Amino acid sequence: MRRELLVPKLGLTMAEGTLVEWMVKPGDAFRADQSIFVIESEKAATEIPAEADGTLLEITAELGATLAVGAVIGFWDDLAAGASEALPELATAAAAPLAALVVPQAATSTLPALRAPGERLLATPLARRLALARCIDLSSVEGSGPRGRIRAGDLPANGHKPAAVSPSTSVAPPVASGPLRAPTATEQTIARRLVTAKQEIPHFYLSVEAEVSALQALRSELNAAQADVRFTLNHFILAAVGRALAQMPGVNRVWTTDGILSLPKADVGMAVHTERGLMVPVLRDVGRLSLAQLAREAASAASRAQAGRLGVTEMAGGAITVSNAGMHDVTYMTSIINPGQAMILGIGSVRSVFRPNDQDQPALRREMGMVLSADHRVLDGVTALQLLKCIVAALERPLGLLVA
Repeated sequence: MRRELLVPKLGLTMAEGTLVEWMVKPGDAFRADQSIFVIESEKAATEIPAEADGTLLEITAELGATLAVGAVIGFWDDLAAGASEALPELATAAAAPLAALVVPQAATSTLPALRAPGERLLATPLARRLALARCIDLSSVEGSGPRGRIRAGDLPANGHKPAAVSPSTSVAPPVASGPLRAPTATEQTIARRLVTAKQEIPHFYLSVEAEVSALQALRSELNAAQADVRFTLNHFILAAVGRALAQMPGVNRVWTTDGILSLPKADVGMAVHTERGLMVPVLRDVGRLSLAQLAREAASAASRAQAGRLGVTEMAGGAITVSNAGMHDVTYMTSIINPGQAMILGIGSVRSVFRPNDQDQPALRREMGMVLSADHRVLDGVTALQLLKCIVAALERPLGLLVA
């Protein structure tokens, strides 16, 4: 039976998505749960699996098109017995509603300013890329999306051409030659989100060291005493961050287009390196979990991330992420805040150093460098430093992390 392929709703606030990749072509057969196309929302690019075995019949939406949730992007045959043959007339009739979704392009590339100075400009990722390529000022474009969001179809077909470079003007050296490949949908999304974060979020940074001799000793004792859960330093760090957020709920907030949003639970993101790129599953209510519960949930989330099975909702929320590079022999790591969050804590390697003790005598210490990147729209330096000191205190007196 001929059935429609629709743009899915990947989150509570999702109103539209961009079709960025087809993983099968018309005529290809696929199995249930096999990924068949990729939809990009504001949060991530997500591979959409087939709901049942079938064959792709027709594609009716162009790659790069921004479409409303529920829009038809193609047709497939569910191989139901006794189903009637798909008719060309049916394809034409079914595709008609899709045409109504296409926003006509503007007639001219020169428009009056539509926004007041300082007003936030909302645009889809594709619209931003096209505007950059066409030299179009987005502030002069009227958006047709929700809350005036600019879509790709709102842009003029031809933008302003850059001024020609005179012969006397110095030019950039040629790009080095070598193999070139197109980035995957996931790589494109990660790159775009981090560039946006670095450009739009006013970062500031605080660095400290935590003395972790007691922490390392406690971890070794716990792992030697039982075999059910293998604790890592990262489990203790996640626990310390969760407890600190629970103790200082005023910092558990993020900047949104509508205002500063306070979060009710101490959710903490955990950066995981995968073959597909850096993924950040968000662990829920970390401040209330026991260390053993946290270790199990962290291991499960990391496994799903490595397998590419994280859902969009599993990577949403939270005010802070922990990014641990300590296994790579680095003293400090200054990280970029994930879009939608307010902080990220970069973790370095544990190093042996000599510091003067209370008698001014050299004493061997095991120190771990940490850098907190914070959003200055939400936090000031003193408040962020108080949070960082609370995390350090929990790591330096780790027995408190064993109490749920």
